[in-house]
Amino acid sequence: MTNSVYITGCGVCTPLGNTPQEVFRAVREGKSALRLYQEDAFGSAEPVFASLFPREGREGSLFQAICLQAARAALAEAGVDASSPRLALVLCSVKGEIDALGSRDVTLAASARKLADELGMVTKPLVVSNACISGLAGMVEGRRLLMTGLYDQVLVVGAEVQSRFIVTGFQSLKALSDEACKPFDAKRKGLNLGEAAAAVVLSCIRPEICSAYANKKADASAEQTSDPCCHSERSEESVWQLVDGVIRNDANHISGPSRTGEGSYNALRYLLPLVDPEDLAFVSVHGTSTLYNDEMESIALDRAGLSDVPVCALKGTFGHTMGAAGILESIMGMLALEEGIVLPTRGFETLGVSRPVSISASEQVAKGNCFIKLLSGFGGVNGAILLRKGGKE
Repeated sequence: MTNSVYITGCGVCTPLGNTPQEVFRAVREGKSALRLYQEDAFGSAEPVFASLFPREGREGSLFQAICLQAARAALAEAGVDASSPRLALVLCSVKGEIDALGSRDVTLAASARKLADELGMVTKPLVVSNACISGLAGMVEGRRLLMTGLYDQVLVVGAEVQSRFIVTGFQSLKALSDEACKPFDAKRKGLNLGEAAAAVVLSCIRPEICSAYANKKADASAEQTSDPCCHSERSEESVWQLVDGVIRNDANHISGPSRTGEGSYNALRYLLPLVDPEDLAFVSVHGTSTLYNDEMESIALDRAGLSDVPVCALKGTFGHTMGAAGILESIMGMLALEEGIVLPTRGFETLGVSRPVSISASEQVAKGNCFIKLLSGFGGVNGAILLRKGGKE
């Protein structure tokens, strides 16, 4: 049984790129794959502004393909044997392969079994489907599995592909914007949907430190094997600890967040005693760009005494990737803090919430070695994790 949990491998598959560093560079350069898709997208009667993978010429399941790519990359970086009986798989998604419903067994349990088989895993996979905090909830579950002592590593994969079911559902709620979303901005009109897969390997075994690696810098044109996020041996600065994670439900409404930010506030209140205030570099928020979500998060942050802590939201870059969001945005936060920066909130210009939160409008210097990833979802679910650079106990 252990209380120390490390992130030893990362993998991503997004419309912006297929390695953590490639995607991170695109984010720093202000790029996004968000664009307008016309009325025929997903059979919708309205245009859809989203970040999507191309469908032309693609065979087989898109969901399985992106999960497999992200998972293999994370396992390779961690140097983990997929066939180990001490490795568990947690698959996280909101809707999985619902677009193929009726044509084959597309339950999340079936998708998890297929992914495990493709990877050559021998343990029975688990599924986490908890609205839009699914990926983050999967990381919390992975940490708990390690703490039981039953496993040495846990592969957590979060993924989402968009479908007519999801798109028309959000349209019925009048939650989608027909232009690039603007988290926390006074002119925000709603969210954009996104597709992605992201994976992390959680381990109770601390990564090996290579002293010669500390001065090694990545070149933008380097191959993936030279990527700072792709080494089994690393510098102290690139060791990451998942300090703790928490789920708090406020059950306010089936689709509306608590007007007082109750669940998010209580999640923050649980984690904040675990970190010195000067060590908290930023909070990576949910930031969907809907009227009520951003307002709720501003209230929760203010109530938690975090009005002066930098806040970044990445939905303006990736769109809302749902089951992948917690993992993908955590990986981007880790890479940002390794570079000593707070990422900008793409689309933000003028504060449009009632509380004085410090939205990162442009890239800024980060102070501290920890950050909090905060997420919320339908049904009043809220979650947060605390990540620490350097693996300090």
